[in-house]
Amino acid sequence: MTNRPILSLELNELCAPLLDRWMADGSLPNFRRLHARSHVFETQADTHSPEELEPWIQWYSIHTGLSYDQHKVFRLTDGRGAAHRDIWQTVSDAGSAVMNFASMNARPFARPGSLYVGDPWSEQGDAFPPELNIYNRFVGHNVREYSNAAKRLSATDYAAFLRFALTHGLSAATVLRITSQLAGEKLGKAGSHARVAILDALQYDVFSHYYRRIRPRFASFFANSVAHLQHSYWRHMDPDSFTVKPGAEETARYKSAIYDGYVAMDAMVGRFIDLAEKHDAMIVFQTALSQQPFARYENQGGQHFLRLRDHKAFLARCGIVSRSADPTMTHQYMLRFDSQKARAAAKARLKAFTLADGYQVFATRDDGDADALYFGCQISWQIDAETAMTDTATGEAITIGSLLYAMEGVKSGCHSPSGSLWIATGAHVKHTQAVSILDIYPTMMDLMELPAPDADRRGHSLAGLLSARAAA
Repeated sequence: MTNRPILSLELNELCAPLLDRWMADGSLPNFRRLHARSHVFETQADTHSPEELEPWIQWYSIHTGLSYDQHKVFRLTDGRGAAHRDIWQTVSDAGSAVMNFASMNARPFARPGSLYVGDPWSEQGDAFPPELNIYNRFVGHNVREYSNAAKRLSATDYAAFLRFALTHGLSAATVLRITSQLAGEKLGKAGSHARVAILDALQYDVFSHYYRRIRPRFASFFANSVAHLQHSYWRHMDPDSFTVKPGAEETARYKSAIYDGYVAMDAMVGRFIDLAEKHDAMIVFQTALSQQPFARYENQGGQHFLRLRDHKAFLARCGIVSRSADPTMTHQYMLRFDSQKARAAAKARLKAFTLADGYQVFATRDDGDADALYFGCQISWQIDAETAMTDTATGEAITIGSLLYAMEGVKSGCHSPSGSLWIATGAHVKHTQAVSILDIYPTMMDLMELPAPDADRRGHSLAGLLSARAAA
């Protein structure tokens, strides 16, 4: 059981009750196959504070074995600059090849014989091998700007990506899936929300192409499609949990969106099972968190999001010059500056936009970081595009719609601290006692027969449970 290659499937925020329901009715045969050969654990996040119950914090805890109060990596994109020792570094330092394929908020590396692809929200053109930047930039742009019709990539960008994909694993099945999806959208038989499953299929194709070549001792693969669908369409799947009900037409269009996402992911899991068997690898499936209905803003019609049409043009309009300016999650942006003075000036400038009643349009947050500033529109209710706001720095009156657009949908799912961990040893045991996500790192070390983690790691290896039960 030990010292086999590990293939870590990081399928963000899948929910155990939904997996159980759809495995039981036969909708998820590949998850059921994996479940039947796995030690199954419920995990708990290392913090229950709502502000800290974010995937980019919890995945960082999993990858380093450090709790949030130890690593203090709070924002998406901060992990790439943090210096904590993570699982890829540990395995690589032991002389083995590793692959990090889009794991969230991880530090980049460039080691011969290994692979690094940044997550779509943090990529900075530093994939390794460098040829993967064509893939990573294409995916990152589409994930960050999927809702923005004004930010579509050019035909040249698509052509470059297609050339890359054709020579790096693109399968006939994925080509058929892409053409079927696009044809279905054109004929009105498929919604654009289903495109997230195409991204997973593309990711698998590229991942497996490199996996067969590199033969890593430890490889991670991250997918966020189901998490995105749950955040957006939980109320369509389960309208009884909400006061604000979607209309009949909207319900018909999106009622099965989450179910369809799980079914599509099940197909990908089947391909991973086959890949692992060919290379005698052990699959470790984990979710970090899960989700539950989000009803906090039902009294105002649910939580809505407004996003800048062109964040770079907006910053230029405000006279804000930053070292970098990148979209992150949903309606948020990360700015980095060369001085605290420049950051403070930008913070003050962004606060100048107000509604007629004085409500501040943009929220900012720096958390004492030396050079970083998060900002985003904090209007969370449905608002007319013609609503006036004032730039109090210049006295100019402008409309909401001239700078911002409303993202489709209303937030419906929120994070839950409960997650899933399945370790596919070949034996099926369902453990009744929940474990900490901090237990995953030392368990991985034991499974790969690597030295025990440093004393400051608080987790406890689960390997003894696996051995004892498997022998019994």
